[in-house]
Amino acid sequence: MAATYLAQFGLKRIAWALLPFLFSAPNSLRAQDWPDLSAFAAANAEIGAPKPGEDRVVFMGNSITIGWLQGMPEFFFGKPYINRGISGQTTPQMLLRFRQDVLALQPKVVVILAGTNDIAGNTGPMTLQQILDNLKSMAEIARANGVEPVLSSVLPAYDYPWRPGLAPNVKIPKLNAMIREYAMEHDIVYLDYFSAMADDRNGLDKTLASDEVHPTPKGYQMMAPLAEAAIAKALKKGSP
Repeated sequence: MAATYLAQFGLKRIAWALLPFLFSAPNSLRAQDWPDLSAFAAANAEIGAPKPGEDRVVFMGNSITIGWLQGMPEFFFGKPYINRGISGQTTPQMLLRFRQDVLALQPKVVVILAGTNDIAGNTGPMTLQQILDNLKSMAEIARANGVEPVLSSVLPAYDYPWRPGLAPNVKIPKLNAMIREYAMEHDIVYLDYFSAMADDRNGLDKTLASDEVHPTPKGYQMMAPLAEAAIAKALKKGSP
């Protein structure tokens, strides 16, 4: 029976079915380190302080952020950019590791991209306001410590393969409007990936994301100049 099931549905579909349980089921290791502080602890210790004149930037996020290193690794080569994305993470987890994985690295700018996994319910139900509140907290902590935040729009998603039926194509635009409004009110750079990438369903075309959530190299190529422009704007704001 197992062989028949595998043949009929395929391993990939089974993996998508199991994914939410990996994020939400009780797990002793996750309970001991829920925000995954251990993920970058050793790497952070090795980095050291920025060099004089270095415009260090930290990218804080989830799988879409860490995906830069596979989808467009050249974006980080030769640049003072540090990737601190962890697959599957939600904003409360990022908030808990923000000091270790951002402030301790002494960047001038932090690019925050988060919220889609909250909408997917990876760590439990979250309202849009709760997501925004966590993003606000990260931005406020950054500014209080001399780091200029960039708040990114959540990327389009018509549906989540691992948790279908949650209408992210409706919720994500609403959340992005809230993020943009907060950014404008507080003179924070808003990085609008959504407007450039969304199709007529408020989703991602398969050429930009084969699973319609995680960008392909073409997707990252579209994101790169938008990110660079936002970083340049934030560095200018943060300069004396």
